[in-house]
Amino acid sequence: MQKTILITGATDGIGLATAKMLAAKGHHLLIHGRNSGKLNNVVKMLSALPNADRIERYVADLSVLSEVAALAKAVTGQHNKLDVLINNAGVFKVDNKTTADGLDVRFVVNTIAPYLLTKSLMRLLGSAGRVINLSSAAQAPVNIEALLGNTELPDIQAYAQSKLAITMWTHSMALSSNVTGPVMIAVNPGSMLGSKMVQEGFGVPGGDINIGAEILTEVALEDEFCKASGKYFDNDSGHFATPHADVTNAQKAKELIAAMERLLVPF
Repeated sequence: MQKTILITGATDGIGLATAKMLAAKGHHLLIHGRNSGKLNNVVKMLSALPNADRIERYVADLSVLSEVAALAKAVTGQHNKLDVLINNAGVFKVDNKTTADGLDVRFVVNTIAPYLLTKSLMRLLGSAGRVINLSSAAQAPVNIEALLGNTELPDIQAYAQSKLAITMWTHSMALSSNVTGPVMIAVNPGSMLGSKMVQEGFGVPGGDINIGAEILTEVALEDEFCKASGKYFDNDSGHFATPHADVTNAQKAKELIAAMERLLVPF
């Protein structure tokens, strides 16, 4: 059955590789990127694949929360149903660590933007949809002051904390919406895969990017994941794994979500 699937950060890396796999299977793709020219090229490439169906493009800078809200509005304006949301976009090493709003760009793109996008699209996803959030093997306890933009962290710490944070809210939101909401799964697609982020951040080519794309495609489509809401899939081990202890700590999850909600009051 054809599905309508939104993929953020779909112009390169794991996002692009996943888009290729899903387009080749005939799914209706909504691909997001922040560079209009790159996005146009990707649409042409995906549309030329055998079995490709309609490919839509959406431009937004996910480090700007108003653009995240506008992205959700644009998708909602075109669709009344969304089967899968893959929150793939992420950053690690950046030149400008602070957004115009004074927030840490790593937390905004990796944690807060997908939270806002997911909340805004819940009506379209309904109880039959799926939300796949990109986590990582790199996870560290979240400094709420850093998430709020009051403390600056080194790249690796900000990245690891942002990835634990998205894993935490995935679990918490899954619990709070387990009857009416979509299946929500956090996925570590594989460590040190050959994405632009790994190449720029660590100066190494990395492993086969398709390893990550294959697991995201499986989680999006396969029936075995439809009862896995709130769980954490570790593709390094190839199975669901016990998450970091903070993921199931209700008080820490409450504090994290409260902090994000403070930042999202205007939206």
